Amino acid sequence: MSGPGKGTPDSLLFDFDGVLADTERAHHSAWNAVLRPFEIQFTWDEYVKQCIGIADAMVAERLQLPDAEHVVARKREQFRLALEHNPPFLPETIELLHELSRKFRMAVVSSSYHSEVRPPLERAGLVTCFETVICGDDAQRLKPAPDLYLLAVERLGVRTPLVIEDSEAGITAGLAAGLEVLQVTVNQMPRQVRTRLHL
Repeated sequence: MSGPGKGTPDSLLFDFDGVLADTERAHHSAWNAVLRPFEIQFTWDEYVKQCIGIADAMVAERLQLPDAEHVVARKREQFRLALEHNPPFLPETIELLHELSRKFRMAVVSSSYHSEVRPPLERAGLVTCFETVICGDDAQRLKPAPDLYLLAVERLGVRTPLVIEDSEAGITAGLAAGLEVLQVTVNQMPRQVRTRLHL
């Protein structure tokens, strides 16, 4: 799955949820906690189809929730608390990121907000692996639009980045930015990235 080609990339652009971090179950639980008063609950399959890779504000808009901003703020707080108690990174992912940061310029590119992405990266000692962290706060149009990935390319000043994504929205965003995309699963990401980079 690619834009330009499959040579050695000059940089790596990682999605956060479902790629770097095993967070989707925490997102699912947080949504259901705040939606309970509205008598709305996502099954896991519904969450996967309707929410993965989609910004919280867009999910709330689709659900036509009253006082959507307040609901989204409560959901984010539930999610942040969950990650404080359950660090979302696999040991293999932590090892890989430290190794890759010595060889590649790297960025995190996520539709989630800085308040959700940065704290777990900092707690795990991973934030220094990345030259920039780009989140939903940084662009008006989020994935599947290409804006976040175009911003990452601009900030890093790179020519042939590899996008590492799991969701349909993220893959669409990377391809729309004209970039090569590697589709991964969170549990297999370290192996899949090592294979692609011939490490």
